[in-house]
Amino acid sequence: MLNLERLRTLDALARHGSVSGAADGLHVTTSAVSQQMAKLEREVGQQLLARNGRGVRLTDAGRLLADHAARILSQVEVAQSDIEAQRGRVVGEVRISAFPTAARGLFPHALRVLRDDHPELRVRSCELEPEAGIRGVIRGDLDLAVVLDWSNKRMPVPGGLATAHLLDDAADLAMPVGHPLAGRAEVDLEDFADDDWVSWPEGEFCHDWLMFTLRSKGFEPRIAHLAGEYHTQLALIAEGLGVCVAPRLGRGALPEGVAVVPVRNAMHRHVSAVWRTDADRRPSIRAAARALGRVAAEVTGRDAHGPRTARAGRGVDG
Repeated sequence: MLNLERLRTLDALARHGSVSGAADGLHVTTSAVSQQMAKLEREVGQQLLARNGRGVRLTDAGRLLADHAARILSQVEVAQSDIEAQRGRVVGEVRISAFPTAARGLFPHALRVLRDDHPELRVRSCELEPEAGIRGVIRGDLDLAVVLDWSNKRMPVPGGLATAHLLDDAADLAMPVGHPLAGRAEVDLEDFADDDWVSWPEGEFCHDWLMFTLRSKGFEPRIAHLAGEYHTQLALIAEGLGVCVAPRLGRGALPEGVAVVPVRNAMHRHVSAVWRTDADRRPSIRAAARALGRVAAEVTGRDAHGPRTARAGRGVDG
């Protein structure tokens, strides 16, 4: 009889491509992964791993069994979903992630809603950038991830994932209060062709989006500073060190010395929840998606009157 946890370890090895990657994905030590694989090799009576330089690779037998393992684990997920659906109660554990501004703007209220409505459900949450969240859902490390793309640059969602739209999040231009354009009712991105820009770290989806968007306006942006957190970006703006795109979700109060102005051709982030389709019937995932949708509707309602410019210490809810 094949052990399910050992098949899960083999599946993680196949997906991550290394013992350390599998250990990180399973939240165990590399020693635990090696021990599980040694036991699995004894169970099947064949070598499943072979040395590959300083790492390991799957043998032909290992790849064959890994393919079966992926199908078996998917079927187990379906069985769990069916059992939970049959029982109809929202119990057990659900693991969710969100990119930082969604974690700040949606999670606190949504997780309280989940706790109040479903006290038997344990929720584990973390901050992850959209790409990492999608990978976590695909690998089975997460049950649901809150992700984003932009109205002019979509993020491809792999097959096997279900998607629920949560909200459209408008973005403004943030600049020092002393900037010549800070008093405008609206601005165009090309108005800032000669400014220094503050961007997300290179390699992140939002950095790629910013470069794509600004180049499409006919100029090469001068990226002076990179920062992953909006609070850090806005702190740089407050000191007069550039301009940046500032989405409203999770933005909170602006630092003193920062103004935000709407962009004439509005920029929007599409915020969505994704989960595996083979877990689609799980009441816990459905409950999490409903709670996020409810809070997203409340956030959208607060923003219904449109953007406004904020100056020196005036709060703007995101």
